[in-house]
Amino acid sequence: MNLGKKIKEIRILLNLTQEELANRTELTKGYISQLENNLTEPSISTLEDILKALGTNLGDFFQEKSPEQIVFSSNDYFEKEYDGYKIKWLVPNAQKNEMEPILVIIYPHSETEVDYPHEGQEFGYVLEGEILLCIDNKRIKVRKGETFYFDCIKTHYLHNVKDKICKVIWVSSPPNF
Repeated sequence: MNLGKKIKEIRILLNLTQEELANRTELTKGYISQLENNLTEPSISTLEDILKALGTNLGDFFQEKSPEQIVFSSNDYFEKEYDGYKIKWLVPNAQKNEMEPILVIIYPHSETEVDYPHEGQEFGYVLEGEILLCIDNKRIKVRKGETFYFDCIKTHYLHNVKDKICKVIWVSSPPNF
């Protein structure tokens, strides 16, 4: 880790000059400059003072964060087979996010498990085939290229009454799958 570079990045992010940081830490501007240019190494105590002035601590400062994954491929997907349908989780660990997208493949004359009322909303897009969106006693036909969106305050599930498979991108917010 380039200690001086990281301190400088945080200082600039906070819109502080070297002199302002020096004043907050009772160090000199010259020392902060040497530190940022890796010409000197601070003691642990001095580093703690600098980090405190920058609004962080040793633990957070040295924690290397891996870059957030933005693009996912089939190698990242998790798949699970159920009786009559299959689910592919398209974003790993999406349950920590605000929404969770899945691909649901419903086999002919099959249906997903009943999902009981819960907090949130759900959205779906039929990629292939045709399904019945069942919400309580309502049966709503949704064809290829059509979407659905509803509050999850009622019992709901998908039913494929056709002889061909049906594929649906289904997004739950907050995650529920």
